[in-house]
Amino acid sequence: MPDHNEMVARATELIPALRARAAETEQLRRLPKENVAALKAAGLFKVLQARRYGGYQLSLHTHIDTVAEIARGCGSTAWCMGVIHAHSWLMGSFPQAAQEETYGADPDVVISAVVAPRGKATPVDGGYVLSGFWPFASGCQHSGWMLVGAQILDKSGATVDEADLLVPTKDFAIQDDWKVVGLRGTGSCSVVAKDVFVPRHRYLSLPGITGGNAPGATPHEGSLYKSAVVPVLAMALAPAAIGMATGALDAFIERLPGREIAYTNHEIQRDSPTAHRQVADASTKIRVARLLLHGCADEIAAAAERGAIMEFNARARVRMDCAHAVRQCLDAVETLYLACGGSGIAESNPVQRAWRDLHAVSMHGASTLETNQEMYGRLLLGLPPNTTLI
Repeated sequence: MPDHNEMVARATELIPALRARAAETEQLRRLPKENVAALKAAGLFKVLQARRYGGYQLSLHTHIDTVAEIARGCGSTAWCMGVIHAHSWLMGSFPQAAQEETYGADPDVVISAVVAPRGKATPVDGGYVLSGFWPFASGCQHSGWMLVGAQILDKSGATVDEADLLVPTKDFAIQDDWKVVGLRGTGSCSVVAKDVFVPRHRYLSLPGITGGNAPGATPHEGSLYKSAVVPVLAMALAPAAIGMATGALDAFIERLPGREIAYTNHEIQRDSPTAHRQVADASTKIRVARLLLHGCADEIAAAAERGAIMEFNARARVRMDCAHAVRQCLDAVETLYLACGGSGIAESNPVQRAWRDLHAVSMHGASTLETNQEMYGRLLLGLPPNTTLI
């Protein structure tokens, strides 16, 4: 069984090939099959997948560092890998029959998801009938299964629960609507289902798991699947930002030797005190982001190892810290991008791709800094929360 260092090394080995295909990935607007095959061959989708179903069941620290390494080569590939890690972790809480049906049947299957309850499902004999429209299904083109969120309605149309439902990808229509400026290669298209039957064992209550009721977690050894759900899902989104920013810093430094500053007396940028401050500031912000995420991983793991539901304000702080880490990375790359001068807007410049991708990460609903500041600030001031997603 590979350990943390082995998995990070496997990710590092893939950086040159992923970097070479980064432009192609954007043109395709989805992950190239070669990227998916490389991640599968290296076992990098299995970091948080249950050991009893062919995964490695490693830690959130390994999740952070492997996703960040992949993002140094391709931000879109890292984004998909990070969320697929979260989906494999979430599968560890589904009823046992659902786990057998997915990873039990094929340990290498990819599970895509739109966790937010955007669909609607009604109970029928043996399960539910599901319909809906779910945007932002990252990596869906390469998945065998989908997890989609839905409001569960009774016969009168009232919402009685919110749940994630497990459905074969073939039961969805994938819309070719992912035409965006950031995270272009993630293939985060919308998916549509109409009157799809979902057996009862493919149902996971979202309020239930948020409250610590994970029906399929008991058979798994260790504490990973006892972790608090919202903090883990927040952690799925943030590590790619670290690698995007690190890759941008590397690219910026590589282009400095001999580069003159425009409209000066042929001053060399590498010798400029302004450039010294810019790279130092960017490097420090990226390091702060990494430290924040690893600190969150420690807090999540400590609560899970105690067998306790993570304290409410601590869960909120993890959401806040993840959003702050993403913004630190965005701010770092904003500085570097502007310091590139006019050549920074060239499509061949990796700094501009990281700048676009980081804006996209920062605009995800769970990563928006201002939303998380309001959420956490209310709790610090003793006010009631403005969301249940904590």
